[in-house]
Amino acid sequence: MKKAIVVGGSNGIGLAITKDLTLKGYHVIIVDKSEPDVGLLGDFTFHQMQLLDIDEAYFESLREDKDIDVLMITAGFGRVTELEHIDTAEIKNMYEVNTVAATKIIRIFYDRIKNEAPFYCGIMGSIAGLICSPMFSVYAASKAAICRFVESVNIELEMSGYSNRITNISPGSINGTRFNGGKNDITVNGKLAGEIVEILFERKELYIPQYDVIYKNVLENYKNDPHEFGVSSYRYKKASGRICDKSRMCIGYLSGTFDLFHVGHLNILRRAKQQCDYLIVGVHPDGSHKGKDVFIPYEERKEIVSSIKYVDKVIDSCPEDSDVWNFWHYNKLFVGSDYKGTEKFVRYEEYFKDKDVEIFYFPYTQGTSSTIIREKILKNK
Repeated sequence: MKKAIVVGGSNGIGLAITKDLTLKGYHVIIVDKSEPDVGLLGDFTFHQMQLLDIDEAYFESLREDKDIDVLMITAGFGRVTELEHIDTAEIKNMYEVNTVAATKIIRIFYDRIKNEAPFYCGIMGSIAGLICSPMFSVYAASKAAICRFVESVNIELEMSGYSNRITNISPGSINGTRFNGGKNDITVNGKLAGEIVEILFERKELYIPQYDVIYKNVLENYKNDPHEFGVSSYRYKKASGRICDKSRMCIGYLSGTFDLFHVGHLNILRRAKQQCDYLIVGVHPDGSHKGKDVFIPYEERKEIVSSIKYVDKVIDSCPEDSDVWNFWHYNKLFVGSDYKGTEKFVRYEEYFKDKDVEIFYFPYTQGTSSTIIREKILKNK
């Protein structure tokens, strides 16, 4: 059976490409942070992955599947706004998803691309990565890096005598996607998806949708006078109604004592990060809220937690998790399912009703716990 991978295949143009490939008889492996939100025709499987924490081992396992001959990377995000409205965490995440993760995936599959056997590989660049893009600066820079990467690697492939290429698909604005706050509609972008797949199978190096109609003139105007083009672009975006000064990043928060750090702690931090873009962790100064002593000093526990790759920021916890929202305005509050229905969390659910905060209850799992370790330590004293 023919198989394809679509990274970012749950939404927007990635979803439309997935549908087109399934109609062409492919079993499509969707790799995305959320499941497809509309029905698909054909055969597909879904693998959840947050590209801020790319699972290289998973992609390495897919690389060994010789039935896979299509790799399409469509995942990416950005927003139209001035630099002053983008914080450093969003900058980091934008490069991680748009540039670093995509480059890593291509590298993992490179021995399949640099090969005599046909392998169809494409990546979603952007017209913004080919021109001056004021009010889109960070997104444009992350996409410019991908465009230059693809261009350079394709020369390496050509000079090595191989026919496979990485197709840089660099569209402008695409309708029928969530990119600028819209909604998925594969009836709108289905035709474009079909064109992209055909270009992919032709192993072209660059495809700019609507090139003759729109973007040929855009690129020529930019080349003729980059500064004037930039000024015009700035004014156009200002008048477009697409400006979004509010970050769309999902901020998560959880708190804990994290005494005697173990794999159970690691698992809950990993699971929390899978559900958000930026994870804040509050560390309790002691175990008094549970009537327990702690073994590891407070500052050492904070240092341990801050060293975990899933954690973006460590703070001193507040007596109430709801108090933290006043400072950080998180979107998700993570807690174990054993707290669901308690007086405190019934109160929290009521408090967060009008604040766009989801309380995410992690199912309790058996395994190593601080309680078990503490009991063994005390027993052997």
